[in-house]
Amino acid sequence: MVDELTIAGLAARTGISVRTIRFYTGLGLLPPPAVRGRLGWYDECHAARLQLIRDLQELGFTLAAIEGYLARIPLDRSPEDLALHRALLAPWLPEQPETVRRAELDSRAGRVLDDDELSRLVTLGVIRRDEDADAWTLTSPAMLSYGLSLLGTEMDFAVQLASKQIIEAHTSALATELVALFHNTVLREYRERGRPPELRDRLIALLEQLKPVTVDGVVTNFQLAVNRAIRESVPASAEASTPQSGASHD
Repeated sequence: MVDELTIAGLAARTGISVRTIRFYTGLGLLPPPAVRGRLGWYDECHAARLQLIRDLQELGFTLAAIEGYLARIPLDRSPEDLALHRALLAPWLPEQPETVRRAELDSRAGRVLDDDELSRLVTLGVIRRDEDADAWTLTSPAMLSYGLSLLGTEMDFAVQLASKQIIEAHTSALATELVALFHNTVLREYRERGRPPELRDRLIALLEQLKPVTVDGVVTNFQLAVNRAIRESVPASAEASTPQSGASHD
């Protein structure tokens, strides 16, 4: 039997206020409750849809974008179907900004950062100054280590910045193509076969398997590509002039 919840119970289950639940229902983001007597009753479908809305918010979706996304998902979709949407949206790396005090920022860096280093980290998009003079926001905490490592290289800062921009541009294009490939093949098959539950469950498991495999593939292929780029950057005349092992030196 499906568990039924009052609006107060649904709010307690999801951590979303009664007022917000009513607001979402009024927008059509949630199906209306089943009304018996003077009470509205909600079920797991409502809870799953609210969890999906919260995931979209955490990903930075505006309310208008959330409305557009949910408009493509019929209100009668099961909690299991909504779980697949949540799996598709799950971030591969936490992106929630984090605000820290200067002492904590220095502690994470392992040294006292000077004003020039702070300025460079801001330019790299790793941190930004908060309204509080002693507070800094890590735009993506996972990026702090990368930013500090980049600053640690003995390269001109303009080259460091250009390097980051090149990496971002190409990885963004790569991610877009891979996501499109997944949607146009694996997900298309799932939709065309009528969304069978057994295939849905395999898809959710597959998404978790794909993350480490894809990251490993990107890193490995990038390393091999750098090897090729190094070889190709050497002029043929330079290769020809390099002494070969065992060759006569008379």
